[in-house]
Amino acid sequence: MEKDEPITPEVVSENEDDQISSLAIPHQIMPDNLVVLPVTGRPFLPFQAQPLIINQEKWQPTIEKAINDSNGLVGLVLVRPDAGEVLGPDSFFRMGCVAQIHNVMADGEKLQVVAQGVRRFAIEDFLSKEAPFHVRVTYPVEIKGDTEKLRAYSVAVIKGIREIIPLNPLYGEEVKNFVTRFSPNDASPLADFGASITTAPGKEIQDILETTSLMDRMKKVLVLLKKEHEALKLQSEISQEVNKSLNENQRKFFLREQLKVIQEELGIAKDDRTADIDQFRERLEKLDPPEHVLERVESEIDKMQVLEKGSPEYAVCRNYLDWITSVPWGVSSEDKLDIKAARKILDRDHSGLGDVKDRIIEFLAVGVYKKQVSGSIMLLVGPPGVGKTSIGKSIAEALGRKFYRFSVGGMRDEAEIKGHRRTYIGALPGKFVHALKETGVSNPVIMLDEIDKVGASYQGDPASALLEALDPEQNSEFLDHYFDLRLDLSKVLFICTANQLDTIPQPLLDRMDMTRLSGYITAEKVEIARKHLWPRLMERSGIPKKQLKITDAAIRTIADGYAREAGVRNLEKQMNRIVRKAVVGFLSNGDKPISVGVKDIPEYLGPPIFRKERPMDGVGIVTGLAWTAMGGATLSVEATKIHDLAKGFKQTGQLGDVMRESAELAYSFVSSRTEKFGVDKAYFDTAFVHLHVPEGATPKDGPSAGVTMTTALISLATGRKIDRPLAMTGEITLTGKVLPVGGIREKVIAARRIGIRELILPDENQRDVDELPDYISSGMTFHFAKAYKDVYKVVFGRTT
Repeated sequence: MEKDEPITPEVVSENEDDQISSLAIPHQIMPDNLVVLPVTGRPFLPFQAQPLIINQEKWQPTIEKAINDSNGLVGLVLVRPDAGEVLGPDSFFRMGCVAQIHNVMADGEKLQVVAQGVRRFAIEDFLSKEAPFHVRVTYPVEIKGDTEKLRAYSVAVIKGIREIIPLNPLYGEEVKNFVTRFSPNDASPLADFGASITTAPGKEIQDILETTSLMDRMKKVLVLLKKEHEALKLQSEISQEVNKSLNENQRKFFLREQLKVIQEELGIAKDDRTADIDQFRERLEKLDPPEHVLERVESEIDKMQVLEKGSPEYAVCRNYLDWITSVPWGVSSEDKLDIKAARKILDRDHSGLGDVKDRIIEFLAVGVYKKQVSGSIMLLVGPPGVGKTSIGKSIAEALGRKFYRFSVGGMRDEAEIKGHRRTYIGALPGKFVHALKETGVSNPVIMLDEIDKVGASYQGDPASALLEALDPEQNSEFLDHYFDLRLDLSKVLFICTANQLDTIPQPLLDRMDMTRLSGYITAEKVEIARKHLWPRLMERSGIPKKQLKITDAAIRTIADGYAREAGVRNLEKQMNRIVRKAVVGFLSNGDKPISVGVKDIPEYLGPPIFRKERPMDGVGIVTGLAWTAMGGATLSVEATKIHDLAKGFKQTGQLGDVMRESAELAYSFVSSRTEKFGVDKAYFDTAFVHLHVPEGATPKDGPSAGVTMTTALISLATGRKIDRPLAMTGEITLTGKVLPVGGIREKVIAARRIGIRELILPDENQRDVDELPDYISSGMTFHFAKAYKDVYKVVFGRTT
């Protein structure tokens, strides 16, 4: 046979259960030459009869040759396990069995034949090296040995067969067929029959076939029968044990349960309950839990051992143990107490924010000094997009701690914080337990984003639930409702973020160390875009740095004309538009490098969204400064007289309650002091005054426009306008005192953005101005007013 011919052993032996009882072995003279059929799995034995299924296309010539040349005799030889797909002389064992072929029937592409074993033969030589394989054979002489010993071995073999029959009734029919065909005194067929009814592998049956000494063969058969008896006995015991635990609803799981029992017998598996308990104990060995936790775990394990595995209470108990052993009791990460390294990380990740970085370094310095950064609550307040969340990540990296963030915005269920009680299936612990489990340490940095947007409902007040978790005086014994155990959160560093303070409950705010993040000026935005935003956009889009460039002037143009908000999120979106359009250009026009300049910005982004702001001027018009959640803004206030027919005062501009009060105060203050401000006494007795704040569709509120409104009314009543770019902020009282306001830094930035360099601020806000960095306060002129007379002097150059 050629080595490359794809012939595989296609003849397979069926189970011994299909042996044919009606065949008789004919007495005939054995030929010297035979054709050979390969068999796989187990070899054929003499005096064995069973059907064979043969590939018709490959082996029909072999069957025809056996019928025509050898009176239906064919040699059945086992194929070696390491034989490849292409069969050759080396693929066969050298000992096989001559079989008589009967009842050849075609069934589609297969041939069905009945083979009856006759006797052993040994292959001397292959006369053809490809199918049909024609071989020269010899017939080994059987060595019988001592007759008395053979008789004794025969009795032992019969006894072994009898022991097997009760354990497997299928063998009963085999024994009946054997008794009807052979004499009990014939030891050779008895030995071969004993081997054939076992489930021994093909290698051991081939060894029986190749053993010509009858005495040795009987010994080997006895060993096989003993192994078979032990295997059947074990299988019977396994079946009995499985049947005890089965009921009508479990019968469909029979095979799976039987496999589990077999694995237990072999020592390679445990039942689910034992495996779970061992896992829980193994987890605890790696931790250092307090004594009360160990007691609770042991109590729950004792309960779990007596519960039925299918009961809901078992699942609840198992889930509880799974959670409680997943918390890193006593496991902490080591802090990196290096101020210089922390400063490098903060400078690397964030441009600007010098005062915020200094505040963070001060906090870390205390931890370095005492060799431990204890739990604390940092509150980062600022408009969207200024980097509050990323600062939290940088702090965690600087400390070498694990970082976990979750948003509490819109949270209305206090169980999200303190966990659900174990009174129903599906209960879970709170977010802090989730954080400890995920980070694997008891001292992570946990960020609570959008804490100013926590809600309250009939399900509870999450903000109040946060008090116990965040308060350093209480959180060493934080009680999670699911665990019902004291949990130490004192080592956790909490970082909260918020856009404004008004909606944060005062008890919670009192426990926080607040740091304000103001908006960025244009120069800072350009630096952030150049160092962080643009490289990140290039990396996301996969564009090489040399392929697409943008100038600093172009970035400045985008910041001034398209993204004036306090943060840099919208700036990044606008720059991303440029990147996307550039990629379209690369795909359309090739990979020619592109450089984006100031003149190219309208082509990529369209006309500017914001025009250069010019402060409004005129009689009755004053520029004020306001603070919003989006940062600082300028606010023009207009006052005009509608008619002299009746006294009146009207306010428009979507003003909130606080600003309406400020307007009423300003009107009353000016009306009561007309002489001091050079106003005609009868002016407000007949004038119907209208006060308006432009951009009326935008809701506006806050205690910072009183001074501005007062100045607008005086300008209207006296007919004098402000003769220079000037902005002011501050609240006024009915007696003329100027009260301090917040958001000074944001308001100063807003004034710089529109080119106003002279500001009037409340006197008590002077300390806020002193804390401003030089790049914000440089070139600015500040006037501080304790009372409105100070404002009047600066604006109109007169004293009251």
